[in-house]
Order: sequence, then structure tokens, then C-alpha cells
Amino acid sequence: MDENLFSKYGQTFDSGKIIFREGEEGDRMYIIQEGSIRITKTMGEKEHVLAVLGKGDFFGEMAIVSRMPRSASATAATTVKLLSFNREGFISMIEKNAKIALNIIDKLSRRLQQANLQIQHLVRRNERGLIALNILYAFTVQSGEGGGVEYVRLLRELSLSMEVPQEHIRDFIEELRRDDILELTNQDTLCLIDRRRLSALAENRPSRS
Repeated sequence: MDENLFSKYGQTFDSGKIIFREGEEGDRMYIIQEGSIRITKTMGEKEHVLAVLGKGDFFGEMAIVSRMPRSASATAATTVKLLSFNREGFISMIEKNAKIALNIIDKLSRRLQQANLQIQHLVRRNERGLIALNILYAFTVQSGEGGGVEYVRLLRELSLSMEVPQEHIRDFIEELRRDDILELTNQDTLCLIDRRRLSALAENRPSRS
């Protein structure tokens, strides 16, 4: 963590602290330096966990990009250290570093696509499609080309973010392994073997294998 940057823009929140609520006006975005944030949205009078974000992730950006009210709530899942930027600070940051700007655009595009599919699965109560979508997203953001994700960590994070028992996720992963979509290495790392078929499950469409 850049201590100079944190001394200027940093904020620390204890576990359970609400950073902002759905529907509130907002003028700041945040980048996580340490800890994790739970993103939730109320649908049908029930609060659903949309994502659990960790170090390097950002959130709240739409409030300063589009000046729209907060579309979801953000709560500290652990003690977190955040960099907080207003609109002027955000613009200054991306103007000085094109790589950061491109990274934010790429993550925004992927996040919007995932959020749309996730809401569709929640409406349809399609647990299998929702798990497949989140596994696919984990491979997109946590591993490089041809890389893998930590199996135990994936079980823990998906169970927390989706509010689904780990046994359900483990059983589905075992099915994906039998179908040669995923592979578990001796290092307890999951590798993605067939992205096309996993994408088909995530999008609830025929795989055409």
C-alpha cells in the first residue's frame, strides 16, 4: 500500500460499518487497499449479496461518473482500508495514468455484464446458473491466462457472497470436474478447462458441445 497516497486519500472502516446505502446520493468512489467489502441490493423486500470485493477492487464509481444515486449498499465485511476519491480526484487520477483508466473501464464492463446475468438468475431462482456465473467471474478476475483459482478460497467467497451453503457449491464443482469443465490440481487449485461450456451454463444456454 502506498502510504503517501493513503495519508492523502485513505479511510479506515471497522467490520460491519456501512460505507453507503442503496438510494443515497453519492460523490465518492473507493479503491480497496486492505480487507473486503460486501455489496448488497434489496430485491423483493429481501437483501441479496451481489459481490464480496477485495484488495485492488473498486466500488461506488457510478455515483461520480453518472451522478446517479447509489444502486446498491456497501458494507465492510472486515476491517478495511480504502482510498476515497471525489469526482475531481478521480478524473485527475485517470488523466495521469492511462493504464488505470483502461483497467477501470475493463472491470466496469465485466462487472455490468455479470450483474445483469446475476439479477436474471436471481429472478429465475436459478442457483446452478448463478454458481456457474460466479465461478466464471472468479476465473476472469482472479487468474491470468491459463491460470487457476484457490479452491478453498473460492468455496468460502462464493458461499458468503451468494448466501449458498458451501456443500451446494462443492457438489456443483464436482459435477463440472466430472464433465471436464474444471480440473483440481494437487496444489488445491482449480483450473478452467472449457470456458465455452462454463459460459453456456452461466448464461443458461445450450453448450453445443
